[in-house]
Amino acid sequence: MERKTAWEKYTRKQKTEVMTFAEGYRQFISDCKTERECVKEFVKIADNQGFKDLSKLIGKKTRLKAGDKVYLTNMGKAMALFVIGKEPLENGMNILGAHIDSPRLDLKQNPLYEDSGLAMMDTHYYGGIKKYQWVTLPMALHGVIATKDKGVIEINIGEKELDPVFGVSDLLIHLAADQMDKKAAKAVKGEALDICVGSIPLKGEEKDAVKKNVLKILNEKYGIDEEDFISAEIEVVPAGSARDYGFDRSMIMGYGQDDRVCAYPSFWALMNTPKPNKTAVCLLVDKEEIGSVGATGMHSRFFENTLAEVLELMGCYSELTLRRAMSRSKVLSSDVSAGFDPNYPDVSDKNNSAYMGKGMVFNKYTGARGKSGSNDAAAEYIGELRRILDKDKVSYQTSELGKVDQGGGGTIAYILANYGMQVIDSGVPVHNMHAPWEITSKADIYEALKGYECFLKNL
Repeated sequence: MERKTAWEKYTRKQKTEVMTFAEGYRQFISDCKTERECVKEFVKIADNQGFKDLSKLIGKKTRLKAGDKVYLTNMGKAMALFVIGKEPLENGMNILGAHIDSPRLDLKQNPLYEDSGLAMMDTHYYGGIKKYQWVTLPMALHGVIATKDKGVIEINIGEKELDPVFGVSDLLIHLAADQMDKKAAKAVKGEALDICVGSIPLKGEEKDAVKKNVLKILNEKYGIDEEDFISAEIEVVPAGSARDYGFDRSMIMGYGQDDRVCAYPSFWALMNTPKPNKTAVCLLVDKEEIGSVGATGMHSRFFENTLAEVLELMGCYSELTLRRAMSRSKVLSSDVSAGFDPNYPDVSDKNNSAYMGKGMVFNKYTGARGKSGSNDAAAEYIGELRRILDKDKVSYQTSELGKVDQGGGGTIAYILANYGMQVIDSGVPVHNMHAPWEITSKADIYEALKGYECFLKNL
Protein backbone atom coordinates (compact mmCIF):
# COMPACT_ATOMS: atom_id res chain seq x y z
CA MET A 1 0.00 0.00 0.00
CA GLU A 2 2.10 2.86 -1.34
CA ARG A 3 1.74 6.33 0.20
CA LYS A 4 2.70 9.38 -1.84
CA THR A 5 5.05 11.99 -0.45
CA ALA A 6 3.19 14.95 1.02
CA TRP A 7 5.36 17.39 -0.94
CA GLU A 8 3.53 16.42 -4.17
CA LYS A 9 0.19 17.76 -2.99
CA TYR A 10 1.29 21.21 -1.81
CA THR A 11 0.49 24.36 -3.72
CA ARG A 12 3.07 27.14 -3.61
CA LYS A 13 1.10 28.77 -0.79
CA GLN A 14 0.92 25.53 1.20
CA LYS A 15 4.63 24.92 0.74
CA THR A 16 5.27 28.39 2.19
CA GLU A 17 3.08 27.45 5.18
CA VAL A 18 5.10 24.26 5.66
CA MET A 19 8.39 26.13 5.62
CA THR A 20 7.11 28.90 7.91
CA PHE A 21 5.83 26.48 10.55
CA ALA A 22 9.03 24.45 10.33
CA GLU A 23 11.14 27.57 10.84
CA GLY A 24 9.26 28.33 14.05
CA TYR A 25 9.91 24.77 15.18
CA ARG A 26 13.60 24.94 14.21
CA GLN A 27 14.01 28.05 16.35
CA PHE A 28 12.11 26.42 19.22
CA ILE A 29 14.36 23.36 19.44
CA SER A 30 17.42 25.59 19.07
CA ASP A 31 16.37 27.64 22.10
CA CYS A 32 14.64 24.99 24.24
CA LYS A 33 16.96 22.09 24.97
CA THR A 34 15.62 21.04 28.36
CA GLU A 35 12.15 20.24 29.66
CA ARG A 36 12.30 23.34 31.87
CA GLU A 37 13.07 25.57 28.89
CA CYS A 38 10.22 23.99 26.91
CA VAL A 39 7.70 24.62 29.69
CA LYS A 40 8.91 28.18 30.16
CA GLU A 41 8.48 28.93 26.45
CA PHE A 42 5.08 27.22 26.22
CA VAL A 43 3.83 29.15 29.26
CA LYS A 44 4.94 32.42 27.66
CA ILE A 45 3.06 31.60 24.44
CA ALA A 46 -0.02 30.30 26.28
CA ASP A 47 -0.23 33.49 28.34
CA ASN A 48 -0.13 35.53 25.13
CA GLN A 49 -2.86 33.31 23.67
CA GLY A 50 -5.24 34.08 26.55
CA PHE A 51 -4.70 30.99 28.70
CA LYS A 52 -5.03 31.37 32.47
CA ASP A 53 -2.80 29.75 35.09
CA LEU A 54 -5.04 27.24 36.85
CA SER A 55 -3.08 27.54 40.10
CA LYS A 56 -4.28 31.15 40.41
CA LEU A 57 -7.93 30.12 40.03
CA ILE A 58 -8.03 27.24 42.51
CA GLY A 59 -9.98 28.11 45.67
CA LYS A 60 -11.66 31.13 44.10
CA LYS A 61 -15.25 31.61 42.95
CA THR A 62 -14.26 31.42 39.27
CA ARG A 63 -16.38 29.07 37.16
CA LEU A 64 -14.92 27.59 33.99
CA LYS A 65 -17.17 27.41 30.96
CA ALA A 66 -16.98 26.43 27.29
CA GLY A 67 -14.20 28.28 25.51
CA ASP A 68 -12.14 28.97 28.63
CA LYS A 69 -8.44 28.17 28.36
CA VAL A 70 -6.31 27.11 31.31
CA TYR A 71 -2.99 25.43 32.04
CA LEU A 72 -1.10 24.05 35.01
CA THR A 73 2.63 23.36 35.25
CA ASN A 74 4.25 20.58 37.24
CA MET A 75 7.53 21.54 38.98
CA GLY A 76 8.52 23.53 35.88
CA LYS A 77 9.14 20.32 33.91
CA ALA A 78 5.69 19.22 32.69
CA MET A 79 2.34 20.85 32.00
CA ALA A 80 -1.27 20.28 30.99
CA LEU A 81 -3.30 22.72 28.91
CA PHE A 82 -7.09 22.64 28.50
CA VAL A 83 -9.56 24.35 26.16
CA ILE A 84 -12.97 23.69 27.71
CA GLY A 85 -15.42 22.21 25.21
CA LYS A 86 -19.14 22.63 24.66
CA GLU A 87 -19.95 19.07 25.74
CA PRO A 88 -19.93 18.00 29.39
CA LEU A 89 -16.48 16.88 30.50
CA GLU A 90 -17.83 13.50 31.57
CA ASN A 91 -18.29 12.76 27.83
CA GLY A 92 -14.51 12.58 27.62
CA MET A 93 -11.68 14.67 26.22
CA ASN A 94 -9.54 14.69 23.09
CA ILE A 95 -5.98 14.51 24.38
CA LEU A 96 -2.63 15.09 22.68
CA GLY A 97 0.09 13.65 24.92
CA ALA A 98 3.80 14.14 24.21
CA HIS A 99 7.01 14.19 26.22
CA ILE A 100 9.53 17.02 26.37
CA ASP A 101 12.54 15.26 27.91
CA SER A 102 15.30 13.95 25.63
CA PRO A 103 18.42 11.77 25.96
CA ARG A 104 21.42 13.69 27.26
CA LEU A 105 24.21 13.74 29.84
CA ASP A 106 23.44 14.99 33.37
CA LEU A 107 26.05 16.39 35.73
CA LYS A 108 26.39 14.31 38.88
CA GLN A 109 25.75 15.97 42.23
CA ASN A 110 29.47 16.12 43.01
CA PRO A 111 30.74 16.63 39.46
CA LEU A 112 33.88 18.78 39.54
CA TYR A 113 37.34 17.24 39.90
CA GLU A 114 40.87 17.70 38.60
CA ASP A 115 42.97 15.07 36.85
CA SER A 116 46.33 15.51 35.10
CA GLY A 117 46.07 19.28 35.01
CA LEU A 118 42.54 19.31 33.56
CA ALA A 119 39.30 20.30 35.29
CA MET A 120 36.61 17.71 34.56
CA MET A 121 32.93 17.27 35.34
CA ASP A 122 31.48 13.85 36.01
CA THR A 123 28.24 12.93 34.17
CA HIS A 124 25.56 10.26 34.20
CA TYR A 125 23.83 9.67 30.89
CA TYR A 126 20.03 9.96 30.75
CA GLY A 127 17.89 7.76 28.51
CA GLY A 128 18.91 5.23 25.92
CA ILE A 129 21.98 6.40 24.03
CA LYS A 130 24.81 5.00 21.94
CA LYS A 131 27.61 6.31 24.15
CA TYR A 132 30.14 6.56 21.33
CA GLN A 133 27.95 9.15 19.57
CA TRP A 134 28.41 11.67 22.40
CA VAL A 135 32.18 12.16 22.17
CA THR A 136 34.18 14.87 20.33
CA LEU A 137 31.16 17.17 20.03
CA PRO A 138 30.81 20.77 21.25
CA MET A 139 28.50 20.61 24.26
CA ALA A 140 26.56 23.23 26.20
CA LEU A 141 25.38 23.36 29.81
CA HIS A 142 21.70 24.09 30.45
CA GLY A 143 19.84 23.91 33.73
CA VAL A 144 19.31 25.38 37.18
CA ILE A 145 21.20 25.63 40.44
CA ALA A 146 19.06 25.98 43.58
CA THR A 147 21.18 27.79 46.15
CA LYS A 148 20.51 28.02 49.87
CA ASP A 149 20.19 31.80 49.96
CA LYS A 150 20.32 33.24 46.41
CA GLY A 151 17.31 31.47 44.95
CA VAL A 152 17.34 29.45 41.72
CA ILE A 153 20.01 30.43 39.18
CA GLU A 154 19.53 29.53 35.52
CA ILE A 155 22.53 28.23 33.61
CA ASN A 156 22.94 28.40 29.82
CA ILE A 157 26.55 28.26 28.63
CA GLY A 158 27.69 27.28 25.16
CA GLU A 159 24.95 28.53 22.86
CA LYS A 160 26.10 32.07 22.10
CA GLU A 161 28.77 32.54 19.46
CA LEU A 162 31.35 33.79 21.97
CA ASP A 163 30.46 31.31 24.73
CA PRO A 164 32.91 28.56 25.63
CA VAL A 165 31.81 25.01 24.87
CA PHE A 166 32.68 21.72 26.56
CA GLY A 167 33.10 18.16 25.42
CA VAL A 168 33.93 14.50 25.97
CA SER A 169 37.23 13.41 24.48
CA ASP A 170 37.89 10.23 22.50
CA LEU A 171 40.97 8.17 21.74
CA LEU A 172 43.06 9.14 18.75
CA ILE A 173 42.90 6.51 16.02
CA HIS A 174 46.65 5.86 16.41
CA LEU A 175 46.10 4.45 19.94
CA ALA A 176 42.65 2.94 19.50
CA ALA A 177 43.52 -0.61 18.46
CA ASP A 178 42.00 -2.20 21.58
CA GLN A 179 39.00 0.15 21.52
CA MET A 180 38.25 -0.67 17.89
CA ASP A 181 38.11 -4.39 18.71
CA LYS A 182 35.32 -3.86 21.26
CA LYS A 183 31.61 -4.07 20.58
CA ALA A 184 30.06 -0.65 19.97
CA ALA A 185 28.22 -0.82 23.32
CA LYS A 186 31.56 -1.21 25.13
CA ALA A 187 33.78 1.09 23.06
CA VAL A 188 33.00 4.06 25.31
CA LYS A 189 32.12 3.45 28.96
CA GLY A 190 29.45 5.44 30.75
CA GLU A 191 31.94 6.55 33.41
CA ALA A 192 34.18 7.89 30.62
CA LEU A 193 31.58 10.44 29.47
CA ASP A 194 33.10 13.21 31.57
CA ILE A 195 33.40 16.68 30.10
CA CYS A 196 36.53 18.84 30.16
CA VAL A 197 35.87 22.34 31.53
CA GLY A 198 39.25 24.00 32.08
CA SER A 199 43.06 23.85 32.17
CA ILE A 200 44.43 27.08 33.71
CA PRO A 201 45.60 26.79 37.34
CA LEU A 202 44.72 29.40 39.93
CA LYS A 203 47.84 31.31 40.96
CA GLY A 204 49.13 30.58 44.44
CA GLU A 205 47.39 27.19 44.66
CA GLU A 206 49.29 23.92 44.69
CA LYS A 207 46.55 21.31 45.00
CA ASP A 208 43.65 21.16 42.51
CA ALA A 209 44.65 24.59 41.21
CA VAL A 210 42.75 24.16 37.89
CA LYS A 211 39.59 23.02 39.66
CA LYS A 212 39.84 25.98 42.03
CA ASN A 213 40.20 28.36 39.09
CA VAL A 214 36.98 26.97 37.56
CA LEU A 215 35.21 27.43 40.91
CA LYS A 216 36.50 31.01 41.07
CA ILE A 217 35.06 31.73 37.61
CA LEU A 218 31.71 30.19 38.56
CA ASN A 219 31.59 32.16 41.80
CA GLU A 220 32.37 35.45 40.05
CA LYS A 221 29.82 34.87 37.29
CA TYR A 222 27.00 33.14 39.17
CA GLY A 223 27.76 33.57 42.87
CA ILE A 224 27.83 29.82 43.47
CA ASP A 225 30.24 27.54 45.30
CA GLU A 226 31.04 23.85 44.93
CA GLU A 227 28.37 22.68 47.38
CA ASP A 228 25.67 24.30 45.25
CA PHE A 229 26.07 21.49 42.71
CA ILE A 230 24.33 19.25 45.25
CA SER A 231 21.05 21.03 44.50
CA ALA A 232 21.58 21.54 40.77
CA GLU A 233 20.00 20.06 37.66
CA ILE A 234 22.42 20.74 34.82
CA GLU A 235 22.08 18.96 31.49
CA VAL A 236 24.93 18.56 29.02
CA VAL A 237 23.50 18.86 25.51
CA PRO A 238 24.86 19.44 21.99
CA ALA A 239 25.77 23.10 21.49
CA GLY A 240 24.46 25.06 18.53
CA SER A 241 21.28 25.69 16.61
CA ALA A 242 19.19 23.23 14.66
CA ARG A 243 19.86 23.52 10.92
CA ASP A 244 18.06 23.03 7.64
CA TYR A 245 19.12 19.68 6.18
CA GLY A 246 19.51 18.87 2.48
CA PHE A 247 20.05 21.00 -0.65
CA ASP A 248 16.29 21.56 -0.81
CA ARG A 249 16.04 22.49 2.89
CA SER A 250 13.27 19.90 3.23
CA MET A 251 14.48 18.50 6.56
CA ILE A 252 15.73 19.68 9.95
CA MET A 253 18.74 18.41 11.87
CA GLY A 254 18.65 19.26 15.55
CA TYR A 255 18.98 18.00 19.10
CA GLY A 256 16.01 16.72 21.12
CA GLN A 257 13.55 16.07 18.31
CA ASP A 258 12.45 12.96 20.21
CA ASP A 259 9.96 14.10 21.29
CA ARG A 260 9.81 17.85 20.85
CA VAL A 261 9.00 17.36 17.18
CA CYS A 262 5.62 16.05 18.39
CA ALA A 263 5.27 18.32 21.43
CA TYR A 264 5.57 21.51 19.35
CA PRO A 265 2.79 20.74 16.80
CA SER A 266 0.65 19.26 19.61
CA PHE A 267 0.92 22.53 21.51
CA TRP A 268 0.13 24.64 18.45
CA ALA A 269 -2.76 22.40 17.46
CA LEU A 270 -4.35 23.26 20.81
CA MET A 271 -3.60 26.97 20.33
CA ASN A 272 -5.42 26.71 16.97
CA THR A 273 -8.52 25.05 18.49
CA PRO A 274 -10.39 27.84 20.30
CA LYS A 275 -13.93 26.37 20.44
CA PRO A 276 -13.90 22.55 20.46
CA ASN A 277 -16.98 20.43 21.00
CA LYS A 278 -15.16 18.14 23.41
CA THR A 279 -12.62 19.55 25.82
CA ALA A 280 -9.24 19.62 24.07
CA VAL A 281 -6.10 18.86 26.04
CA CYS A 282 -2.38 19.05 25.41
CA LEU A 283 -0.36 17.06 27.94
CA LEU A 284 3.41 17.58 27.96
CA VAL A 285 5.32 15.33 30.34
CA ASP A 286 8.80 14.57 31.58
CA LYS A 287 10.82 11.38 32.25
CA GLU A 288 9.46 9.34 29.31
CA GLU A 289 12.98 8.38 28.29
CA ILE A 290 13.52 6.61 31.62
CA GLY A 291 10.11 4.98 32.04
CA SER A 292 7.75 7.92 32.72
CA VAL A 293 8.52 7.66 36.44
CA GLY A 294 8.68 10.27 39.18
CA ALA A 295 6.51 13.23 40.07
CA THR A 296 6.84 14.82 36.61
CA GLY A 297 6.43 11.62 34.59
CA MET A 298 3.22 10.19 33.15
CA HIS A 299 2.99 7.61 35.93
CA SER A 300 2.39 10.42 38.44
CA ARG A 301 -1.13 11.57 39.35
CA PHE A 302 -0.48 15.08 38.02
CA PHE A 303 -2.92 14.88 35.12
CA GLU A 304 -5.62 13.14 37.12
CA ASN A 305 -5.31 15.71 39.92
CA THR A 306 -5.34 18.60 37.46
CA LEU A 307 -8.50 17.28 35.83
CA ALA A 308 -10.11 17.06 39.27
CA GLU A 309 -9.34 20.76 39.81
CA VAL A 310 -10.81 21.64 36.41
CA LEU A 311 -14.01 19.73 37.23
CA GLU A 312 -14.23 21.48 40.59
CA LEU A 313 -13.94 24.88 38.90
CA MET A 314 -16.69 23.82 36.49
CA GLY A 315 -18.91 22.99 39.47
CA CYS A 316 -19.30 19.32 38.55
CA TYR A 317 -16.59 17.42 40.41
CA SER A 318 -17.30 13.95 41.68
CA GLU A 319 -15.22 10.81 41.68
CA LEU A 320 -17.61 9.24 39.17
CA THR A 321 -17.48 12.25 36.84
CA LEU A 322 -13.69 12.17 36.97
CA ARG A 323 -13.62 8.47 36.11
CA ARG A 324 -16.10 8.91 33.26
CA ALA A 325 -14.13 11.83 31.82
CA MET A 326 -10.95 9.76 31.84
CA SER A 327 -12.38 6.50 30.53
CA ARG A 328 -14.33 8.15 27.70
CA SER A 329 -11.37 10.13 26.39
CA LYS A 330 -9.48 9.59 23.16
CA VAL A 331 -5.75 10.11 22.89
CA LEU A 332 -3.02 10.54 20.35
CA SER A 333 0.15 9.54 22.14
CA SER A 334 2.28 11.95 20.17
CA ASP A 335 5.70 10.33 19.93
CA VAL A 336 8.23 9.73 17.20
CA SER A 337 8.74 6.61 15.13
CA ALA A 338 11.77 5.23 13.32
CA GLY A 339 12.03 6.58 9.78
CA PHE A 340 13.15 4.07 7.15
CA ASP A 341 16.84 4.63 6.50
CA PRO A 342 18.29 3.38 3.17
CA ASN A 343 21.69 3.08 4.86
CA TYR A 344 20.25 0.48 7.26
CA PRO A 345 17.43 -1.35 5.43
CA ASP A 346 17.95 -4.70 7.15
CA VAL A 347 16.35 -3.66 10.47
CA SER A 348 13.04 -2.59 8.89
CA ASP A 349 10.08 -4.19 7.19
CA LYS A 350 9.67 -2.00 4.10
CA ASN A 351 5.91 -2.58 3.90
CA ASN A 352 5.47 -1.54 7.54
CA SER A 353 7.87 1.36 7.92
CA ALA A 354 7.52 5.13 8.10
CA TYR A 355 9.14 7.16 5.33
CA MET A 356 10.42 10.72 5.46
CA GLY A 357 8.04 13.17 3.83
CA LYS A 358 5.00 10.87 3.64
CA GLY A 359 3.16 12.45 6.55
CA MET A 360 2.43 11.80 10.21
CA VAL A 361 2.83 8.19 11.28
CA PHE A 362 0.61 5.88 13.33
CA ASN A 363 1.94 2.91 15.27
CA LYS A 364 -0.93 0.61 16.19
CA TYR A 365 1.41 -0.98 18.69
CA THR A 366 4.99 -0.56 19.85
CA GLY A 367 6.56 -2.75 22.51
CA ALA A 368 9.21 -5.39 21.87
CA ARG A 369 9.18 -8.79 20.21
CA GLY A 370 5.71 -10.18 21.06
CA LYS A 371 4.32 -6.61 21.54
CA SER A 372 5.56 -6.75 25.14
CA GLY A 373 4.81 -3.55 27.05
CA SER A 374 2.63 -2.17 24.28
CA ASN A 375 -0.67 -0.41 23.99
CA ASP A 376 -2.41 -2.05 21.02
CA ALA A 377 -4.97 0.36 19.55
CA ALA A 378 -8.46 -0.85 18.70
CA ALA A 379 -9.40 -1.26 15.04
CA GLU A 380 -12.57 0.81 15.54
CA TYR A 381 -10.57 3.75 16.86
CA ILE A 382 -8.18 3.59 13.93
CA GLY A 383 -11.18 3.53 11.60
CA GLU A 384 -12.49 6.74 13.17
CA LEU A 385 -9.13 8.41 12.69
CA ARG A 386 -8.89 7.32 9.05
CA ARG A 387 -12.31 8.80 8.37
CA ILE A 388 -11.56 12.28 9.72
CA LEU A 389 -7.99 12.46 8.40
CA ASP A 390 -9.00 11.44 4.89
CA LYS A 391 -11.82 13.97 4.94
CA ASP A 392 -9.36 16.75 5.85
CA LYS A 393 -6.77 15.42 3.36
CA VAL A 394 -4.08 14.91 6.00
CA SER A 395 -1.16 12.79 4.80
CA TYR A 396 -0.51 9.88 7.14
CA GLN A 397 1.18 6.49 7.13
CA THR A 398 1.47 3.46 9.40
CA SER A 399 4.55 1.82 10.80
CA GLU A 400 6.09 -0.66 13.18
CA LEU A 401 9.26 0.04 15.13
CA GLY A 402 11.52 -2.21 13.07
CA LYS A 403 11.33 -5.89 12.25
CA VAL A 404 9.86 -8.39 14.68
CA ASP A 405 12.57 -9.49 17.18
CA GLN A 406 14.85 -6.66 16.05
CA GLY A 407 14.21 -4.48 19.09
CA GLY A 408 11.39 -2.25 20.20
CA GLY A 409 10.38 0.70 22.32
CA GLY A 410 7.50 2.33 24.16
CA THR A 411 5.70 5.62 24.82
CA ILE A 412 3.20 7.00 27.34
CA ALA A 413 0.33 5.35 25.45
CA TYR A 414 -0.10 2.33 27.72
CA ILE A 415 -0.26 4.53 30.84
CA LEU A 416 -3.22 6.54 29.59
CA ALA A 417 -4.80 3.35 28.28
CA ASN A 418 -4.88 2.11 31.88
CA TYR A 419 -7.79 4.50 32.42
CA GLY A 420 -9.75 2.85 29.61
CA MET A 421 -8.97 5.58 27.09
CA GLN A 422 -8.75 4.90 23.38
CA VAL A 423 -5.08 5.50 22.58
CA ILE A 424 -2.78 5.19 19.58
CA ASP A 425 0.79 6.28 19.00
CA SER A 426 1.13 8.96 16.37
CA GLY A 427 3.98 11.26 15.49
CA VAL A 428 6.81 12.00 13.10
CA PRO A 429 9.42 9.68 11.52
CA VAL A 430 12.98 10.38 12.69
CA HIS A 431 16.45 9.44 11.47
CA ASN A 432 19.28 9.19 14.03
CA MET A 433 16.80 8.79 16.89
CA HIS A 434 18.45 9.34 20.32
CA ALA A 435 21.65 10.59 18.68
CA PRO A 436 22.90 14.09 19.51
CA TRP A 437 21.62 15.31 16.13
CA GLU A 438 18.33 13.88 14.84
CA ILE A 439 16.67 14.43 11.45
CA THR A 440 13.02 15.04 10.57
CA SER A 441 11.06 16.11 7.49
CA LYS A 442 9.38 19.51 7.46
CA ALA A 443 6.43 17.99 5.59
CA ASP A 444 5.89 15.40 8.34
CA ILE A 445 6.01 18.08 11.04
CA TYR A 446 3.39 20.13 9.19
CA GLU A 447 1.16 17.10 8.55
CA ALA A 448 1.40 16.25 12.26
CA LEU A 449 0.12 19.75 13.06
CA LYS A 450 -2.78 19.33 10.64
CA GLY A 451 -3.52 15.84 11.89
CA TYR A 452 -3.55 16.95 15.51
CA GLU A 453 -5.84 19.88 14.68
CA CYS A 454 -8.17 17.52 12.84
CA PHE A 455 -8.25 15.18 15.85
CA LEU A 456 -9.08 17.94 18.34
CA LYS A 457 -11.83 19.44 16.18
CA ASN A 458 -13.53 16.38 14.72
CA LEU A 459 -13.57 13.51 17.21
